Order: sequence, then structure tokens, then C-alpha cells
Amino acid sequence: MSCIALAAFAAMFFRWMLKQHEHSWGSLEDWGHAYVMPFLAGYLVWLKRADIAAERVRPFWPGMVPFLLGLMSYLFFIVGVPNHMLQGCAMVLTLLGLALMVTGPGIFRHLFLPILFLLFAITISEQIMIKVTFQLQLIASKGAWLMLNIVGGLFGFLVDLEGNTLTVAGAKLNVAEACSGMRMVVAFYALAAAVGVMGCRHWWQRIALLLLAAPVAIFMNVVRVTVLGLLSLKDPNLAAGDAHMMIGTLLLVPSLALFLAVVWTLNRLVEDDAATGGSVA
Repeated sequence: MSCIALAAFAAMFFRWMLKQHEHSWGSLEDWGHAYVMPFLAGYLVWLKRADIAAERVRPFWPGMVPFLLGLMSYLFFIVGVPNHMLQGCAMVLTLLGLALMVTGPGIFRHLFLPILFLLFAITISEQIMIKVTFQLQLIASKGAWLMLNIVGGLFGFLVDLEGNTLTVAGAKLNVAEACSGMRMVVAFYALAAAVGVMGCRHWWQRIALLLLAAPVAIFMNVVRVTVLGLLSLKDPNLAAGDAHMMIGTLLLVPSLALFLAVVWTLNRLVEDDAATGGSVA
């Protein structure tokens, strides 16, 4: 029954999956991570394999409510108000309802978070992207302007900001949409969710990681734009084209290290609390 249900689900949403592939493949630098999300969700399920095997599979018919609601929402966002992002959300809701209906509450509680994790594989609507990206561009340009002014005061060069364009000792650096950091924010939220499920034992830690994901990503993007501004002093070509992309990719390493340091700190706080509690007792 489960195999038949999954086959029917895949057939129902094949159109959306094909469109999602076109979106992701056409903009790999922004949405390439969407290809990884289903594998991470599967890995999260695999981690819970022992708990899942210990539960008994039993149909749970109230699960038909979110299942049918997801299907109706999906059709509405195709025919009524076409929206790829909301179609994807409806697909995840349908999958949640299907899992609950087929496997029962016992197994579903282990599948809930991995299925919800698939939301990170959905491309965000263009209307939302335009508004959010513009604000992130302003933050990146102003933050980099502040950092470059500090460095410029030490090494004797001037930095000017006009709109989203930085002028560093006469060399212009345009903080375009690609430098807004939106891709880093989305990737960090996905990373925070995965690390929160796999590496944190308490819900408050997971919530803290999700709350910190955006500030860490935005801060590291400001650092990235600042580094590009400094490199433009030596060679303006380093702030554009393939060099720009390569430098941005390399700076993901310290970004990841900073984020993992946050995870380590949160886990150490729990250990310290436990140790303190033991000594008092």
C-alpha cells in the first residue's frame, strides 16, 4: 500500500518537480542546494530507522484531512492563483497527510521533521525575493562601507557609498542582487534545520539555531563584500566574474566554521548546566 501511495504521489506532483528542476538548474548558484534537500531529509529518516522499526504500521484515517487539504490547495495554486512556491508548500502538506494516514501517529512523529525539511527545497516566489533581496543589498553595502571605512582609516584610502555602489579608492564595486546574501541566508536556514535535528538535543537549541541563522549569514555576507572591496584595490577584476564567484565560495568555509562554533557553544551550555546540576545535588 505504501509503495502504491508513493507512486501516486510522485505522479500527482511530477509536473511541479519538473518545474522545480528547471528553476534550480537555471540558477544553480542560488538554488542548487534544492537538489541536496531530499537526500538530507532521507538521511534524517535513516537516523531514526531504529525508532521507526520499533513502531507498528497502522492506517490513521484522520490523516486524510491534511492529505485532501494539500491536494485541494495544490490544484487551487495551479488553476486559481498560479504560484510555484505555494504549490510546493501544498505538496509538502499532502506528503505529511499521506505519511500520517498510511503509517499512523507512532511512525509519523519520526517522519514529521524530515518531511517538513523539504520546504527548503522550494524556490521562493519572485515577489518575495525582490523585496527581501533589496533590503539585504542595503545591509550588505552599508555594512561593508562601515568595515571598509575602518580599514581605510588605518591604511589611508577613502570609501564612498552611493546607493548600492561602493567606491573604494576610486575603484567601483556594485553590490548587486548576487551579492545580497539571499542564497547564504536560505542555505544557512537549511543548515540550521539539519544541524538542529541531528546535533542538538533540546528544542530551545534548535529554535536558537534558526534564530541565529540569518544574522550569521548576513554578517558573513558583509564580510564577503568587504573582502571583495579590499581585493578591488589590487585588481578591480577580482570583484567580478569567475573570481568574484570563487572568492564568495571560499568564504563559505569561515561562515560554516562560525556557525558550527555557535552549535558547539549551545551544546556546551547544556553540558555546563548538567555538570552544575550534578555538583549541587
